[in-house]
Amino acid sequence: MQDVSASPTLRKSRPRLGPMEKALAVAFGACTISAAALWSAPALAHGGAGAMVPMAKTLEDFGATVRFDRFSNVFTISRNSTLVRVKPGSREALVNGQPLQLDVPVVMRNGKPFVSHHFINQVFQSGLDRTFVVERTASPLNPLTDDEIKATVDVLKAAGRYQPGYRFTEITLKTPPKDQVWNFALTGQAVQAPRQSAFVILDGKKVVEGTVDLAGRTVTSWKPIEGAHGMVLVDDFETVQKVVESSPEYAQALAKRGIDDVRKVYATPLTVGYFDGKDSLRQEDRLLKVVSYLDVGDGNNWAHPIENLVAVVDLEQKKVVKIEDAAVVPVPLKPTPYDGRDRMLSAPPKPLEITEPEGKNYTITGSTLHWRNWDFHMRLDSRVGLMLSTVTYNDKGSRRKIMYEGSLGGMIVPYGDPDVGWYFKAYLDSGEYGMGTLTSSIEPGKDAPQNAVLIDATLADFSGKPYKIPNAMAVFERYAGPEFKHQEMGKPNLSTERRELVVRWISTVGNYDYIFDWVFAENGTIGIDAGATGIEAVKGVQTRTMQDPTAAEDTRYGTLLDHNIVGTTHQHIYNFRLDLDVDGEANSLAEVDPVVAPNTRGGPRTSTMQTTQRTVGTEQEAAQKFDPSTIRLLSNPARNNKVGNPVSYQLIPYAGGTHPIAKGANFAKDEWINHRLSFMDRQLWVTRYDPDERFPEGKYPNRSNKDTGLGQFTADNQSIVNTDNVVWLTTGTTHVARAEEWPIMPTEWVHALLKPWNFFDETPTLGLNRPAK
Repeated sequence: MQDVSASPTLRKSRPRLGPMEKALAVAFGACTISAAALWSAPALAHGGAGAMVPMAKTLEDFGATVRFDRFSNVFTISRNSTLVRVKPGSREALVNGQPLQLDVPVVMRNGKPFVSHHFINQVFQSGLDRTFVVERTASPLNPLTDDEIKATVDVLKAAGRYQPGYRFTEITLKTPPKDQVWNFALTGQAVQAPRQSAFVILDGKKVVEGTVDLAGRTVTSWKPIEGAHGMVLVDDFETVQKVVESSPEYAQALAKRGIDDVRKVYATPLTVGYFDGKDSLRQEDRLLKVVSYLDVGDGNNWAHPIENLVAVVDLEQKKVVKIEDAAVVPVPLKPTPYDGRDRMLSAPPKPLEITEPEGKNYTITGSTLHWRNWDFHMRLDSRVGLMLSTVTYNDKGSRRKIMYEGSLGGMIVPYGDPDVGWYFKAYLDSGEYGMGTLTSSIEPGKDAPQNAVLIDATLADFSGKPYKIPNAMAVFERYAGPEFKHQEMGKPNLSTERRELVVRWISTVGNYDYIFDWVFAENGTIGIDAGATGIEAVKGVQTRTMQDPTAAEDTRYGTLLDHNIVGTTHQHIYNFRLDLDVDGEANSLAEVDPVVAPNTRGGPRTSTMQTTQRTVGTEQEAAQKFDPSTIRLLSNPARNNKVGNPVSYQLIPYAGGTHPIAKGANFAKDEWINHRLSFMDRQLWVTRYDPDERFPEGKYPNRSNKDTGLGQFTADNQSIVNTDNVVWLTTGTTHVARAEEWPIMPTEWVHALLKPWNFFDETPTLGLNRPAK
């Protein structure tokens, strides 16, 4: 295959939303297909060659890719969920494997392809791509639309509740009662609860949360939250930069390090944590700490840390209130670009084509996805990012409940260096910054395979205005090895292909980029993969090589990665909130242990392998470190498979990873971080369902001085036997840096797994991909 232009991938700007696309966006909700997935121009009359336009440039402007196979003399055009194959001179094209008659064939002029100016309308409005289906009845879980976000602010203003200067940390959907949502998902019956939005406002440093009835256009709740610090907002980043640039005290500290142009300093706003006053900071102040990096023109500010210098910025006063200035360490100045600009680039590899010539095996109806036996709803949350809801599996015609809601609950990235610029670094990325807000648009063919369908999302910004994140999520199908195989001697081989469906979301939080995949297999397994990439946070040191006399001290808390650069040891600890409903809401946690038991039945054996099983009674009993030799099951005691075993799903927080597993937070028990957070040290938690218990670190963790998350949720130690329960899986890595991760880190993965355990009566993929007789 070869391209029809110099660019291997023909993609540029996308057309603006037209009337047709806007109407579909309303139908789909805010979680819609990418703007590049639809064509908004009105249909044109057919017939006649009319104006002929260059194929490459026309489709490039439309957001498509075009390749030409000289061997087969076929152009392949792909755009999101649509794949078109057409030969020069032919009046027939194949659109997702279905024939389409063209008014005008593709013609070649001086070796370049040209198409009718009707070509895009005719092909992409042909109706032959059935991946996206307009909802007949909107799901109650659909995210807020542009109009609903605007209405929330309008209702607050009309009620006299809005003041100039208010900033929103979130405007999001307030979900209806769980039983009503499940009923809608399974029967289509509309929910009775009104459509509502929930908001959190920052009034200076005060926090207010509430709800709005969107249909009734009334404020239904308004609640000031005492003692809470709100999230860091995007405009705080700009405030911090301006404050630092205007501070004479900070300029003086920079001058000591030979830096005389503060405009070349890149300030990073960091949360300050809580140390019971030992850091001399007032708990009531809205503060950020600022560590800075020098721009030397190589495009990688992270490689040039201004070490041992911290500015404390008061966001209310908009001024530097404290400078923490320790010993001067020269700023590493060696150019260290991470984009390869200083390398001799190798020849690009030959194309790897991933195509679905007959279209997708899944459909997306509004925000609900159907693939093989799976159905689930998906949306983007401003705090935790990708959320999947009402997950069911069609087992021989019966849609069985598996999970009401699954998402990242929260995460923390704590560092182990006690020095002035590091001791406070323990970022609660979703709870303090909002990882959904920091969503990174997915680049097709790079961040996701070429066959991925890209989905936009709409969120509210800090001013309460809606904004669109293009390509916020990706959906794609992939080959995942053989599902099963067996070869009997002298008989035909039996094997079948395993397919997986992946829903991907990426968030960029400062120097790190986090990739989250939810992976659905046809056999009922759900995988959760978390990948970390981006740029390591590094420390400037005196040491150039490990043979220097300063090496032992400079590398006490990290690894020497480059001359004068240490990658500090830290952790990435993720917690996933999984509201599992295994064949219903009444579930229990069971533990199965393989044991060695004496042989009491005679014969030459002295021992046997058996299992013991117990039901975990309470929330505090369930909170435990993960021992991989124990099988942990969330079971439905009232539902059995055909031989009488209770239907269950196995819970596996560690399913293999690349960095060393984080068995818990690497901190002493008397560290204040352990007073604020409990979720780090136990890989499994099970709590009684409470719709208000959503975040393992609590709703307002910024500068918190106590655990308002899982530690508080389990304090009453409720029974979890035969009740509606939520599973919280903690997984993660201890990141010991290595040279191969600098100046940019290849993605490092950790994996969690939810696996059916006697949930089915037999191998669920028996007969998979075998032709019907």
